[in-house]
Amino acid sequence: MSLLSRDELRALIEHRPGPCVSLFAPTHRAGGETQQDPIRFKNLLKGAEDRLAASGLRSPEVRALLEPARALLADALFWQHQREGLAVFLAPGWSCHYRLPLAVPELVVVAERFHVKPLLALYAGDGPFYVLALSQNQVRLLAGTRHSVEAVPLEGVPASLADALQREEAERGLQFHTRTPAGKGERAAIFHGHGDEEAKDRLLRYFRQVDRGLGDLLRGEPAPLVLAAVEYLMPIYREANTFPHLLPEGIPGNPEGLAADELHRRAWAIVEPRLRTAERAAAARYRQLRGTGRTANDVEGAVVAASQGRVDTLFVPIGRQVWGRVDPETATVHMREAPEPGDEDLLDLAAVHTLVHGGTVYPVEPGAGPDDAPLAAILRY
Repeated sequence: MSLLSRDELRALIEHRPGPCVSLFAPTHRAGGETQQDPIRFKNLLKGAEDRLAASGLRSPEVRALLEPARALLADALFWQHQREGLAVFLAPGWSCHYRLPLAVPELVVVAERFHVKPLLALYAGDGPFYVLALSQNQVRLLAGTRHSVEAVPLEGVPASLADALQREEAERGLQFHTRTPAGKGERAAIFHGHGDEEAKDRLLRYFRQVDRGLGDLLRGEPAPLVLAAVEYLMPIYREANTFPHLLPEGIPGNPEGLAADELHRRAWAIVEPRLRTAERAAAARYRQLRGTGRTANDVEGAVVAASQGRVDTLFVPIGRQVWGRVDPETATVHMREAPEPGDEDLLDLAAVHTLVHGGTVYPVEPGAGPDDAPLAAILRY
């Protein structure tokens, strides 16, 4: 599997029953280290096996639960096509895996639900956003986050100016000829004299078809869209555009020769300040409310408040775990230095409860939150 959608993340959060095994491993796209990836993963499987056995599961049940992961271990081709990280989720009669566009530390969690905190960096404050790479000869739409980019299949969108004009011919039932579009340099499309208006009209009709197709694909999406095109095409496309989140800044130049990774890098430089605005505002709000009873920065208080639906915003560190369990009857939290059977990461638990109750979670590097504490929460009441 590839990118993890928000719906898939919610399905992981809500999956029952357990035991649920969550495995995270750093992986590599190429080089000699790819040979070490399955070895590290085998060690993670051994850790999961030991924890399942310690939880009281019988050996046949342990083997059945881990079998899908062992099948991945034996698939040499699978390990030759990795990204920066791998996440594998296993439960009785169920499994899935995701190649991640970000590095994750080695981690094994066996609990009554899946561990999802390492995945949160794919979302909050990091995307998604879109890039429309547009020329007379090509239309590409890319979906990105801070860590990743993927091509979006285009349906109902013309592939080029020539394709758009052919569609017009088919719709009108008329036969007429058009001049061949300019080559990859795009220079031939800088028109002079009486042909300028005719050329602009063709482009405008082409871009309106593109806009209509994107409208169907992106309807209801709040994500920003960055336009990549030669400069003289940009104002013509903006005239045709109806998508409300097209950014005023664009990527100038012919995008045909730019790989997806390069378009992603240039678009992220435009998008990142806008996506971080909400996180910075939330951090400022936390500091303003500190000392009023509307914030929490201790694990026990934040976990209990999150389980009660009282956390509006949570800043939670990625790559750090606080092990323990919560007694739902007494709303008390028991923390331990090392996990014991039945324990879970309390930071992950706080994040999950916050998301389930409609709150916002910002994953941060340890020590990078708005308070010098294990986590920081803004409370609804």
